[in-house]
Amino acid sequence: MGKIDLLNDPDRGEISRYARDHDVMIMQGPFALKQDGYGIAVRNPVYLEDESGKEYFWGFTIVIIRVPDIFSDSVRALSNFGYHYKLSKMVVPWEPVFGKVYGYDGDLKDAVSYDFDIGGSQWKLEVMPQNGWINREYLYMVIGGGGLIILLLTGITRALLVLDEHRKKFQKLAATDSLTGIYNRHGFEEQVIQYLKQNPEKHCIAAQFDIDDFKFINDMYGHASGDMALKILSEGMQQFFPEDAVLGRYGGDEFCIFLPDCTCEDGKQQMEAFTKLERKFTYEGEEYAFYISLGYAEYPSHAADYAKLIRCADAALYEVKLRGKRGCLAYHEGLRLEIRTQLGFALKDVSENLPGAFIIYKADKADKENDEILFANHELIRLTGCKDMDGLLAFTQGSFRNLIREDERDLVVQSIWQQIGEGHSNDYVYFHMKKEDGTCLQVLDHGRIVENGRYGKIFYVLIVDWNSIKRHYGRLLE
Repeated sequence: MGKIDLLNDPDRGEISRYARDHDVMIMQGPFALKQDGYGIAVRNPVYLEDESGKEYFWGFTIVIIRVPDIFSDSVRALSNFGYHYKLSKMVVPWEPVFGKVYGYDGDLKDAVSYDFDIGGSQWKLEVMPQNGWINREYLYMVIGGGGLIILLLTGITRALLVLDEHRKKFQKLAATDSLTGIYNRHGFEEQVIQYLKQNPEKHCIAAQFDIDDFKFINDMYGHASGDMALKILSEGMQQFFPEDAVLGRYGGDEFCIFLPDCTCEDGKQQMEAFTKLERKFTYEGEEYAFYISLGYAEYPSHAADYAKLIRCADAALYEVKLRGKRGCLAYHEGLRLEIRTQLGFALKDVSENLPGAFIIYKADKADKENDEILFANHELIRLTGCKDMDGLLAFTQGSFRNLIREDERDLVVQSIWQQIGEGHSNDYVYFHMKKEDGTCLQVLDHGRIVENGRYGKIFYVLIVDWNSIKRHYGRLLE
């Protein structure tokens, strides 16, 4: 069955919009069912809260009540008593017009009528003896005692309980990540925002983290392995953190944690221990380790609301990325919340697809021996023979200078700063780049220097294998 736009359906749109706008359950029908017989549609609107706490319409949960199956006990009882009956309900909530749901097709003269409200709809039950009135007093006694009504309500109530279970199920599904079983972004935000509203004075911490080089896992081992890593990570979260922690998947490989009644100092050891946990996924019978980077911040010390709290945790996470990943850090004054827009996680995606090795490092002309590598793509890591970014930082001690062969270092650094001094912010340098195994590779360095508000002078550098250039463009270079 295809999707149905209830809100704009010509037959069901008006009453569906009424249910949405008034947040009420509505019943519509009876109508013919494809499986034979008739049914009544019960629609219950589901509302969720956005980040600001404002409710928005999510959709309907729907139950179809088969007629007369749902009223079988009542029908049997009325027939046994020897009565004609007619069960009707108000067609639409805004007009006092009743339509027959089930019962006697003829006119019921001088019938006893009972009105009641159930499922958000007005109902009416009319009853009279099949052979006319013989003992009118007895019928009043039965209806007055509520016996028939109770039987009638039993069937409808059963259906409405099913509907309520559906509503709860859909509300849970709307707030749950289908892959990991923990809260999705909406569910996480809803839980945390609600807690902050109810406990505005209590200290608590929020953390954001992701899997280092997750794109590499997907590209190298496939998305099934990536999904396995996500599941392993979420299972570890549920086992590691206490029951009152709120755990969520923000999207992709980004996750979040909220610890109530906790400060950064209280949670430091816990966050560090969680970050260092050993995590492995299996591919073709072999295990492969993967790691995470995590940043966290404290409410209300660092932020007065949820949105800023998450931005602070995000800034701390990005600082971990800039320091080489595989670690955790608490937010502190001086970490700029807009750093993503200055350097950006998108940089990694772009750099991984450049036709060559790429590195970013900061340097100071007054202290030429104290530069710092901030970022390197996989191609540069491959050219140096290192396994990963951690291996590159260990090999170079975090310094770009240490990638240059020892006898060329001073000359290359001097040449770079000389070009800058002459007004060339974008130029070429030729040198021998050291590899982890002790050998060297002839490379051409094409760099640009920019002024960064956070780090000062930053070098963006493309490094190309000189021998590859000669093989492909040898004639042009002669």
